[in-house]
Amino acid sequence: MARQLLPLPRPPLLAVFIGLALELTGCKGSLPGASPQQLVVGFQGTIDTVDPAQATTVGALQLLSAIGDPLYAIRSDGALEPRLAADLPIVSGDGLRAVIPLRQGVRFHDGTPFDAEAMAFSLRRFLAIGKLSYVVGDRIRSVRVLDPHRLELVLSRPYGALPQLLSSANLTPVSPRAYRRHRDRFLPDAFVGTGPYRLGFTSSQLQRLEPFAGYWGPRPRNDGLSLASLTTSSGLLGALRSGQMDVLLSPSLQPDHQRALHRQAAAGLLREGSGPALEIGYLTLLSDRPPLQDPRLRRALALTIDRPLLTGRVSDGLRPPLRGLVPPSLPGAQASWPSHDVAAARRLLRQAGWCGARPLPLSLTYRSNVPSDRLFALTWQEALRRDLPDCLQLSLTGMESTTAYRQLGDGAFQLILLDWIGDFPDADNYLMPLLSCDRAEGERCLRGASASSGSFWTAPGLQQQLVRTETLTGPERLLVLEQVQQRVAAASPYIPVWSVQPRAWARPGISQPRFDGSGRLLLAQLSREAQR
Repeated sequence: MARQLLPLPRPPLLAVFIGLALELTGCKGSLPGASPQQLVVGFQGTIDTVDPAQATTVGALQLLSAIGDPLYAIRSDGALEPRLAADLPIVSGDGLRAVIPLRQGVRFHDGTPFDAEAMAFSLRRFLAIGKLSYVVGDRIRSVRVLDPHRLELVLSRPYGALPQLLSSANLTPVSPRAYRRHRDRFLPDAFVGTGPYRLGFTSSQLQRLEPFAGYWGPRPRNDGLSLASLTTSSGLLGALRSGQMDVLLSPSLQPDHQRALHRQAAAGLLREGSGPALEIGYLTLLSDRPPLQDPRLRRALALTIDRPLLTGRVSDGLRPPLRGLVPPSLPGAQASWPSHDVAAARRLLRQAGWCGARPLPLSLTYRSNVPSDRLFALTWQEALRRDLPDCLQLSLTGMESTTAYRQLGDGAFQLILLDWIGDFPDADNYLMPLLSCDRAEGERCLRGASASSGSFWTAPGLQQQLVRTETLTGPERLLVLEQVQQRVAAASPYIPVWSVQPRAWARPGISQPRFDGSGRLLLAQLSREAQR
């Protein structure tokens, strides 16, 4: 039975979180009082930087989407929308030059006009010092200012998804005047952009966002808001129930807490919103050495994945089963991996010389600080003991995620469960980071993304196909994307398991949370409804 949310009196909620932030960060003094009409949005984790060139976490990118503007945005229906750009890029015949017309009449939070020089400053700064430099990679060769409201990008090769790339929150422009001393170094504790909110205060636990009176677009539907973080999922759940938070974001919440919130929303006690499933969960298989060097064994493991069982046990169905490396909402996605088939898995294992008196021993590493990983590992292990006890013996090892990431490129894990979310919604942003290879020897990747991601698998001609998907558009591109995914599925160096939708829950009296096509909560659309 769902627990009912009682209409408790609203406490001085900003004081709670400001006090917490000051205590934890060691700050002294006090902050100006906040309006009781402000909203508090809760999440788990910390925001250690608000610099677009340095930000890497979901929380930081969510914040940047509210205090900054991209050149382009992805709408909830997946369509491109010019924001600081006035229209789509005008691309030359050879595909190597793209002219971007810019919106006029826009100003940064410090009053500096937004123009082509300001956008060029921000792009060059990111290209020089950006922590996630792979977002752009080597695609943009140079940036030129044609006139105050036209910018030219010179590309190293044609790139069909350029507008999607330019929707990345990491490419949010910053004021050249405010960052003139930080063109070659990070500014982690201040931000001056063009967004609907300006940053009034920031610490690792609390960010206060104030509506920007000079914003070029629609005014936010609230009087400002605060992003407040707690370190535990149970603490966040309690804060929402008690009224100390108005809205709660799903990333890092424990699966059972997400299930409870989902059930309460279904009972009408909360308002739930969800965005596109852009995060994927998948297994990486060490494919360049025995025993998983044998493609029959990798294929057999792919056939043992009972996705409905796993997603039901781990998330109560909130994580849809996934049979491809590209989220189904994106053009070019293919469900190429096989469905659950124990009999076919047994046949392949027997062909490879296992089963009977010789079960195959394998070790799965899961991230011990990610609750869903442990539930997956235990459920899969139990299913294998039930279905294939004479063929597979799966042992489990838990490891803290940052330690695991450091060892991934060393080939330390036979099997490891990981997740990935693209920096902008495009199929290449999922295939390239897992499959690209700069130096190969047969089907072994010696250097490149495939090696650093822990699979070390490649195939002759695969890199050329991947590069082609970047340069093509329309049906021809979709065909090559399909061919790439079919090749990868047949070899199974990765096994997709599920996709993850971002979710948010709001208390009664708050508008339903809505997301854009990049999976960001539309903070400016949150509002407190008038009481009847």
